[in-house]
Amino acid sequence: MKIWHSVRTLFSGKRAFLALIVIGLIVGITFMQVGGKMVTYTSTDQYCMSCHVHPHAEQSWKLSPHYDNKSGVVVHCVECHLPPKGHGMLVAKAKHGAIDLYGYLFKDSADIKWAAKRTIDKAKKFVYVESCTKCHQNLFPKTLTVEGENAHLNYLTSKTEVSCLNCHIDVGHFDPNRKHEHNKNFGVTATVNAVTYTEPTPVTDFKNFTEKIPGTSLSFEMVAIPGGQFIMGSPKSEPLRKPDEGPAHPVKLSRFFMAKVEVSWDEYLEFFKATSSQGRKEETENDQVDAISGPTPPWGAPDQGWGKGSRPAITMTWKAANVYCKWLSKMTGKKYRLPTEAEWEYAARGGAKTPYFFNGNPKKFTSDGFLKRIFGRDTAVIQSYVVYKETSPAETQEPGVVKENPFGLKNMLGNVYEFCSDYYSPTAYMAYKNGVVNPKGPKKGQEHVIRGGSFKSDAKDVRCAARDFTKTKAWLVTDPQMPKSVWWYSDCIDIGFRVVCEADPNIN
Repeated sequence: MKIWHSVRTLFSGKRAFLALIVIGLIVGITFMQVGGKMVTYTSTDQYCMSCHVHPHAEQSWKLSPHYDNKSGVVVHCVECHLPPKGHGMLVAKAKHGAIDLYGYLFKDSADIKWAAKRTIDKAKKFVYVESCTKCHQNLFPKTLTVEGENAHLNYLTSKTEVSCLNCHIDVGHFDPNRKHEHNKNFGVTATVNAVTYTEPTPVTDFKNFTEKIPGTSLSFEMVAIPGGQFIMGSPKSEPLRKPDEGPAHPVKLSRFFMAKVEVSWDEYLEFFKATSSQGRKEETENDQVDAISGPTPPWGAPDQGWGKGSRPAITMTWKAANVYCKWLSKMTGKKYRLPTEAEWEYAARGGAKTPYFFNGNPKKFTSDGFLKRIFGRDTAVIQSYVVYKETSPAETQEPGVVKENPFGLKNMLGNVYEFCSDYYSPTAYMAYKNGVVNPKGPKKGQEHVIRGGSFKSDAKDVRCAARDFTKTKAWLVTDPQMPKSVWWYSDCIDIGFRVVCEADPNIN
């Protein structure tokens, strides 16, 4: 009996075990079927657009080559915004789904800056190169242009991080301002100027003046910046500082004039029309204004479709800005140039010794940090003076949207980065640690200093002492020409400049 009982017990255990296996298989198969249907359903265009309510998404998709093309083949949302199977598709789907759910539950879609999310930097986080190469396996088809061949070769050989999006960001969501073609009509306008100045403004005293550009109806304000001494750079105690901002050191500067705002599109287009050429000639030294050879026509729309007028001119190279200063000097008979890095910081501070020329702690303004992203950051003070990442609709702004600094200058911080005449070195200040008069930076270098941050910058990068530099190679990745342009950056949309005019030592 005991043996029989043991056999029955063992048999019952096996049946229970087998039953569990069968039930588990049924549940697993059911779960897989349901899960598969859920994956399929949540991957449809209709489902994607029910959650992603940004206004341009569906319309711009239907205008793009991924929808409106000769073949009639439609590329659907998940084919770009998820990697293919075998490349982490389900993991990516779960990650993006969690982000979408959080935004759906806790954010108001009307408050989201959709334009800011259409940049290449943002798009790289939601579009996968594996998805591009799955369909586009032949990068050198017979129909590819020479410029396209050069661009694809650069993609394959470049040591920098180049994405398909650098050139093709508009193929999934059409953007009329991203046309990648030679814009030979750039700068051509039918506008007739009502008033034309015949003479520049005479300067007989060291005070603010309005410069007039002869032969045009354009004028701009110049601010008299008194000479003096200040501490350049940031102390080690300044929040969010970087090592290249030190050591803080005393600098003495002579007086100079500085433009109240950055060079506008109106002003830059006058220069372009007067000096542009189809060739690639360098500017020549000559007493005649007409001898200055300026920019060639750009590719695409340098203003990004945001508008020209009084907005700051952008995307020109350091060389182009420097040639503009030479042209302006010829036109006015004064000595215009780019500011030195020391002049720029002195003017930006306006006498302040704090991180900004207004009161405020960078830690309160910055968006860095998990809690800041959830609960937001304090912009009550900074937004009155600075166009930066947290206060900008992801584009340049008119000068009038911000208040002046103590010297009467606008947009020294934010809006667009500004060129300085100095070569950049992370250790440049070491040579000046004991004090210096009118420093001009290192005697040689590869890149130039840029200052002030831009509409894309975090609060830590719009401090008065914050330094940055040009990235020539990275900013010319999508330029289809060989050699690359020396006049226009193809991959930098937040760089501009303002001018300085040297003060005649003989004026009062």
